Amino acid sequence: MDSDTPPLIVDIDGTLTDETRAIDPRVMPVLREWPARVVIATGKAMPFPIALCEFLGIERTVVAENGGVVFVEATDELRFEGDHEAALAVGEAYRNLGHDLGFGQIDLANRWRETELVVSLDQPLEPLEELAAAQGLVVLDTGFAYHVTDPVVDKGTGLEAVCAELELEPAEFLAVGDSVNDAQMFDLAGEAVAVANADETARERADRVTDATYGDGFLEAVTPYRE
Repeated sequence: MDSDTPPLIVDIDGTLTDETRAIDPRVMPVLREWPARVVIATGKAMPFPIALCEFLGIERTVVAENGGVVFVEATDELRFEGDHEAALAVGEAYRNLGHDLGFGQIDLANRWRETELVVSLDQPLEPLEELAAAQGLVVLDTGFAYHVTDPVVDKGTGLEAVCAELELEPAEFLAVGDSVNDAQMFDLAGEAVAVANADETARERADRVTDATYGDGFLEAVTPYRE
């Protein structure tokens, strides 16, 4: 492991992807060849980051569902945090009001979720926020979906859980992301970089913001450690 290269924690959507949410193929060799620990941190359900690690050929170290799920392959540790029953109750009450989660009958967005619920951005936000608050939950607008989640967990708590397993410190990490749900891991990381398409919260909490967007922004973010 190169002592000059920090461990890396990175978001997927909007950070490793293009604007269509397709993975930018140029990021793949960077992640595969990164000489320090790589953690994939996402709002997606666990199968998605696990599959990404699997196909990249890197160790499966993931923070999923905005911190609700953490898996560390090196120690065979799987953690679930957050009130999933409350999130499901919000979804049921939302549908009872005549709204829809917005992902179709099969609903792959929620099918494998263990701790939270997601709703499409084209669905009404105000009633969702009211129902979530009644259950002690919050709604995060990540720019890709509304996440009904437990406020006791976030990508920052996920990073702390990974570090506890691997005997690392969050301040050792380089963090790269694009959204409000990356803000807490930005606060803990030694260096936080927001790609240029990031929302206002992520930009404000980052140490630097790239000139480039999406996958190009990620490549710019890590360039100082690859030269």
